[in-house]
Amino acid sequence: MRYRTRVTAPAALIGTAAALAAGTPAEAAPSAAGSAGRTAARRTAAVAGPETLGDPVFPSLGNKGYRVSSYHLDFTYDATAKTVDAIATLEIHPDRPLSRFSLDALGLDIRSVTVADAAATFAQAGEKLRITPATALAEDKGVTVRVEYTADPRRTLAHTAWVPTPDGFAVCPQPNSAHTVFPCNDHPSDKADFSFRITVPGGLRGVANGTLTGTETLSGDRTAYSYVSASPMATELVQVTVGAYVVKDRQGPHGLPVRDIVPQARAAALEPALSLTPGQVTWVEGRLGAFPFEAYGLLPCNSDDPKAFDFTGLETQTLTLYKPNFLLQEEKKIGSHMMHELVHQYFGNLVSPATWADLWLNEGHADLYGLLYRYERGWADSLGLTTMEARMKDTYARGDQWRHDSGPVAAPNATNLFDSQRYLGGVLVLYALRQLVGESTFSTIERTFLERFRNFSATTADYIDVASEVSGQDQSGFLRDWLYGTKTPRMPGHPDWTVNPVSSSFAAPHSRRGGHWHENSATL
Repeated sequence: MRYRTRVTAPAALIGTAAALAAGTPAEAAPSAAGSAGRTAARRTAAVAGPETLGDPVFPSLGNKGYRVSSYHLDFTYDATAKTVDAIATLEIHPDRPLSRFSLDALGLDIRSVTVADAAATFAQAGEKLRITPATALAEDKGVTVRVEYTADPRRTLAHTAWVPTPDGFAVCPQPNSAHTVFPCNDHPSDKADFSFRITVPGGLRGVANGTLTGTETLSGDRTAYSYVSASPMATELVQVTVGAYVVKDRQGPHGLPVRDIVPQARAAALEPALSLTPGQVTWVEGRLGAFPFEAYGLLPCNSDDPKAFDFTGLETQTLTLYKPNFLLQEEKKIGSHMMHELVHQYFGNLVSPATWADLWLNEGHADLYGLLYRYERGWADSLGLTTMEARMKDTYARGDQWRHDSGPVAAPNATNLFDSQRYLGGVLVLYALRQLVGESTFSTIERTFLERFRNFSATTADYIDVASEVSGQDQSGFLRDWLYGTKTPRMPGHPDWTVNPVSSSFAAPHSRRGGHWHENSATL
């Protein structure tokens, strides 16, 4: 078991910038008055952990006072009631003595909580599960937390990760809904190890991230499937699926296992799309290095219901979730979007955003390489353009308008988080950097960033630092103008490019349901 102590989120996030959630006492600095003994006692007294990490986009998301090193999720699906009985077991490591701590949880019927094998008092308040252990938790000492609960994938909530299907469900946690599936510290800055056990009735299959490690036949015509992820994951990248699926195995480059989880009735029809993956992995490895995880594959979820499944694709770790009908199109209609999702295994999964304001690092990179893949093959994009230069010139002209309507590229809010500014606006920033430093240096920046923050989270500032180090020049002013400025900077190498005047009536397109829709991806 690995316990990651590296924290790359800025001090404003991990520190004191955000106000604490209601009912959580502030952490008072020791008074200068009083004896040294009393000061030391105050410093070591157990406190209630803050109920926020202060994310700039989702300020109530996540919890402070500990980090999670591992999750084990044990799900049992009842096909008659269509509910899930679950046990979530977490190993947490407090960074201070804790009299109480919280997990993110919404729409879960909690039955019991134990901490270090002792019954704990708990209460659900809004989207928090407040846990008071029988004995205060010691600093820097790992402790096991076990939560038993029931979930109904069909339950109506303010937001949910559950996608009900005719034969089961899938989950789509991005960006802030993993805690509707399991109690967790639901923030990408707290990556952890994951293992799974999924028990299903006969005729169904349980699927999760990582590698299948065991299949057990149980009484009552039930089967339990066990999985382990070899690399840590952010909570938003978890995938648990139940349905009537078959597994189709093939081999990618360098012996990479490629496993596709396919609805039984559509396996043959989906094969042309599935067969594209090995060649796509070869292409991306030539630009970003060896595929970073133990396996990859596609999961065409067994539903095309637009009400339940209102998105095209989602990059859960080692498995990309898709709407099946999308993959039934010809290659030139789907290939660049498949590349977009594949690139997310590097940008977003291998290196996760430290805050949700850093999302452009995920989406900008995914769209960049998706577009490059498209134009190499001569496929026209949605505007009828066939070169990166032509697409970037068009995007550049929209720059001031998007900044007016959606804010700077790296300063989103919860409403516009997944609009075009994070996708194509992010591509434009990366294109400008590549124009400035040259293709070879840009490629080295990309690989260095991925290697340095492998299996961790990274900030926009981290990317700027790597760009400065690799290029041998301070890029902070250049990139901050592009990422945070209210006006579009001049494009290196293209002094003739112009920006359209801003229209106050223009409204930038935005996602219907967070990152799942991907309508704003230029690779569609």
